[in-house]
Amino acid sequence: MSKDAGAAPGSPPFDKLRTSGGGSRFAFWPPYLARAVLAVLALLLLASAVVPVAKPGTRSPWQGPVEGAVEGPVSTTAKPGTPAKPYDEDIALYEAAIDRIAHGESYYDFIVSEQRARHYPVNPGLAVRLPTLAYLDAWLGTPGQIAAALALMLGIVAAWWGRFADEGVSPRLRRMATATVFVGASLGLNRHYFALHELWAGGLIALSFGLHRIGVNGQGGRWIGAFCAGALALAIREHSLPFVLLMAATALWYRNWREAAAWSALVAVFAAVLTVHLALVARDVLPSDPHSSPWLVMRGLPGWLANVVQSSNLRWLPHFLAGPAVVLMTFGWLGMKGRGGLFGFLLSAGYGAAFLFAGRWDNFYWGAMIAPAMFAGIVFAPRALSELWSAARLPVPAPVAAVN
Repeated sequence: MSKDAGAAPGSPPFDKLRTSGGGSRFAFWPPYLARAVLAVLALLLLASAVVPVAKPGTRSPWQGPVEGAVEGPVSTTAKPGTPAKPYDEDIALYEAAIDRIAHGESYYDFIVSEQRARHYPVNPGLAVRLPTLAYLDAWLGTPGQIAAALALMLGIVAAWWGRFADEGVSPRLRRMATATVFVGASLGLNRHYFALHELWAGGLIALSFGLHRIGVNGQGGRWIGAFCAGALALAIREHSLPFVLLMAATALWYRNWREAAAWSALVAVFAAVLTVHLALVARDVLPSDPHSSPWLVMRGLPGWLANVVQSSNLRWLPHFLAGPAVVLMTFGWLGMKGRGGLFGFLLSAGYGAAFLFAGRWDNFYWGAMIAPAMFAGIVFAPRALSELWSAARLPVPAPVAAVN
């Protein structure tokens, strides 16, 4: 029997959903449900081809440094008449923090006043980044950052090459999927964005996902390397928390108690560290400091698509291709056999659902948290579509005769 077929003895009942004895994840679905999902997927693909994936009238900063001011790229609470900031003003703020740390200053001694001077909100405290990346970048310097970015990208590609083999992916699909992983991870080599927290945290999430192996009852899993990468991602950007929570929930579901305890302890430690961070920021916040613009803005489908497209190499595609690609990357994970495929779908869809409701247009770079881990899903999309079509009991078109 293929290693992809069926659930292992002792697996939780839910594990049947990963594959059936015939290898299809949708084999147990009633036809009406499969047809309904196909209809929703078709509408989603159509909508994703026409909705905007960038704020109208603006230019993505991922296309390179922007000369001069660009209208409305950074939403702050600056007073009327304040000149619009260029997209790269965020990078300038983070680089200033790195430089001051490199010259011996302490992060919490200057960060609030630095942000205030640049007309960035400091209220609430979550508007101030965690100091982890600033200290790492200051310690590494530019040569060290380049070496770290290259090592991270190669580590991601190597981890996924091994994971696809362990998941029983065919040699041809393994090569194709690993190539897409490279495309997704290669953005991390852009030196201009080494100061951006999401760039590193998203790469570390992709590395953690690639290193992880889901066991059952504490057997057959591998998670120490994934835990270390996930912990560093969380220390750099709090937006890594959904990934860590999904790791903990997955470990609990498959009764991997030690792993579940480790991920849960990481969440507890992070909560304590974040509390200290917020307290240190609050001591320097003034009553006159305005509150940040809200992050819950309900952008809907454009929010999800724009975040992923504008913070990945999909930005080079026309929007009518880039939007559907995001949908297929997410859905396609269901075509990869084994528990990793289901985890990939839940991870991609979970962040996508969050981006429907959270994040302004100028928060597009949040998509870098998940984009590197999404790309391989599109390789498995044809299989997922074929299996869903079969579950819907729809007629299969007759093959067209080959013509010389």
